Amino acid sequence: MQQLSAVPNLIDQVHESLVDAIAAGVLKPGERIRQEDLAARLGVSRQPVSHALQLLKRQGLVSEQGRRGLAIAPVEPERIADLYEVRAALDELSARRAAKVVAGGLADIPTLQEARRALESGQALTDEDGRGRWINADVAFHSALHRLSGNQAILDIISDQWPHFKRCMGAVLNAPEIRHRVWTEHAGILAAIEAGAVDEAGRLARRHTEAAGADLANRLEIDSDAA
Repeated sequence: MQQLSAVPNLIDQVHESLVDAIAAGVLKPGERIRQEDLAARLGVSRQPVSHALQLLKRQGLVSEQGRRGLAIAPVEPERIADLYEVRAALDELSARRAAKVVAGGLADIPTLQEARRALESGQALTDEDGRGRWINADVAFHSALHRLSGNQAILDIISDQWPHFKRCMGAVLNAPEIRHRVWTEHAGILAAIEAGAVDEAGRLARRHTEAAGADLANRLEIDSDAA
């Protein structure tokens, strides 16, 4: 975690930094949270850290551990399954709508170009890159497709759940063989969207998200058996 500059949205910055640390496995499930330690690592006072932790608590990423105070919440398989079921439907819808606006010549060109750049950036990543960069690239690609759909409701719903999805991405993208497969799938989705192939774009997007959910379920099962 890098030190942050003192700006008006400092609480948001602290929150985002902590979400990224949880997603990348820097802060692990069950790990006790000490405000003083986090504040020192981020180079901020305890106040924005305290506010950010309360937000994480409401989001379910941090939980009370009795006298131990706050700790990183465990990953709950049932919750993850529910989230991916909803996300698969939203990703399919956003891909279909994106392909439809492209086919109709109504696509927002800067957003389409952003999706292309996100794809190129993700494809350029190597196994030497940290997990955080893989997660951020994944978020950038999917966010561009959500915006390309033109449906603000999709953006609003997904934005509330990004902290959880980023954590899921971190678990899935920890496996090198999955990292590269993911970007092959991304390329297929974007190609279908740019071709205006509505049904194909939706099918590929849903299959991609369902596969990610299955990968995570398998990983959680492996981790559980190892424990």
